Amino acid sequence: MEDLSGSGRMHKVAMTNRRGCVIGGVNDVLSFDIHEILLETEQGMLMIKGDELHVSRLTLEKGEVDIDGRIDSLTYSDAGAAGRKAESLLTRLFR
Repeated sequence: MEDLSGSGRMHKVAMTNRRGCVIGGVNDVLSFDIHEILLETEQGMLMIKGDELHVSRLTLEKGEVDIDGRIDSLTYSDAGAAGRKAESLLTRLFR
């Protein structure tokens, strides 16, 4: 696969039976609770929604996150406007 991010880290998502996933190319975990996890990735902001979600492994040096729980949706924001979108997304989270 071709790395389009330009930073050398490839963004990958591998999900198993909607009960867990391994995500690569993660720059930061911005927020998390049992219903929603917000990640900054090489491809933009990634919001994961579900139930009983938790981050079971976090290695920011490698850019990897393991998530367990029932995953209902994965939603990306535009990678080009990641800074502006993150702010509005976080603002909406805390309303």
